[in-house]
Amino acid sequence: MAVLTRDVILLLIALFSAISANAIELILRNELPEPVTVFWEGKGEGRVEQGVVPEKGGELSVNTHPGHRFFYDFGGYRHPIVVPSTEESPAERQYAVLIAGEDGIKVSCTTSARGGRDTGQQLKIKVVPWWSPVGAVRFLELVRKGYYNGCALNRVVPGFLTQFGIGANTSLRNEYRQKTIRDDQFHEPRIPFHPGMLAYAGSGTDSRSTEVFIVMPDTPQHQLDYFGTNSWETPFAILEGDIQTTPVPNWHAYGDMPPHGEGPSPQLIYADDGYDYLKRNFPELDYIETCTVLEINIQGDAEASEL
Repeated sequence: MAVLTRDVILLLIALFSAISANAIELILRNELPEPVTVFWEGKGEGRVEQGVVPEKGGELSVNTHPGHRFFYDFGGYRHPIVVPSTEESPAERQYAVLIAGEDGIKVSCTTSARGGRDTGQQLKIKVVPWWSPVGAVRFLELVRKGYYNGCALNRVVPGFLTQFGIGANTSLRNEYRQKTIRDDQFHEPRIPFHPGMLAYAGSGTDSRSTEVFIVMPDTPQHQLDYFGTNSWETPFAILEGDIQTTPVPNWHAYGDMPPHGEGPSPQLIYADDGYDYLKRNFPELDYIETCTVLEINIQGDAEASEL
């Protein structure tokens, strides 16, 4: 029987430590309408099943290493999942969003406009997971929970941004206010901001929770260049179509929040009677009415579905 020498044991410990240091927890998030089985193919081992990811926002956690390749089948095609290198994404916990080769995940919302005089105005959003995987996953989770239904468009500043995300449901907003997520990694080169892009509002590193902003039409170039200089401002979605034909330009603007303007105070909205405060003091405020994730079907098209 072979005896391991001290030098061999130390070498094995060093190798194990090096492998462990590069280990990644990969969260596989399935945005497809069916469960998918994830597998990898080893030399001489054939297909090795890793697990099943539930449909419509289900997740599966796997421990892996940079460069490892997984696969899943959907719609008659095999789709690869490549684990990012530590240089690309140095965090030890990463997301891979499974959308079967689609260029994004569609969310359909309706809003009011013109101070509530118009209702049922269509707003179509395309969530692009690889721009900001962590932020995209949180937004889709909130939409599925109905978090943004009835949500006030509380900070509308023309030529700058519209901010929303302090939910109308007191229980949900108190719950998710504490559930902050880590910042996504910046892309190199960075993704430039344009009117219609969505990103999270924040107050410091890893402070994102539920509040997001949409870049408004006619935002000057110097402000577009400034967006994204804070660690939490990585875009995760963009409005579909010409922003001028959406309800965005017609949302009632009370101006910026105090002390920069005379619009609604976020601190007062977060109070238990926050939406009563809005109704009393800002009667012409516009609101998101509903938001729904659109299902990716077998053919790869999106169709409306209450998920």
